[in-house]
Amino acid sequence: MLALRRILADMPLMIDLTFKFTTEAETNSFGARLATALKPGDVVCFEGPLGAGKSTLARGLIHALSGANDIPSPTFTLVETYDFESGDLWHFDLYRLEKQSDVWELGFEDALDSGISLIEWPDKIESILPADALRLSIEVQPAAMRRLRLVAPDRWKPALQRCGIA
Repeated sequence: MLALRRILADMPLMIDLTFKFTTEAETNSFGARLATALKPGDVVCFEGPLGAGKSTLARGLIHALSGANDIPSPTFTLVETYDFESGDLWHFDLYRLEKQSDVWELGFEDALDSGISLIEWPDKIESILPADALRLSIEVQPAAMRRLRLVAPDRWKPALQRCGIA
């Protein structure tokens, strides 16, 4: 959350939307809708505490793009890759990343050049993230509700409108 606040303080406000989910199915469905807005070169950052639903949201998105059903969290491997029609999908979980420079050893440059990058715990590499990344921040609320805040530069507006999110 702190990273998102820092980003917003440094940029003019762009797209800023809020959604609420009460079930895992709703979270997956949102991820599937968002997948239709993505293209190679896009970066999506997932922020929130442990257990908030970052990986669940990423799984919905990954399944929609790649058709994969076995989608492990890359908590220990740090990165998983998937093929989809337009290229590669890179799912980074940087929770265990020891230092920012270690991300280059995971293929981060290739992911930025030609793939779609999904990044959990983006605060670990904040200074090297593209300024036009789409940011999803998830908060756990009472009664197992999740509040998702989507913040993105204006360039995302047409794609988000096409998929029915904006």
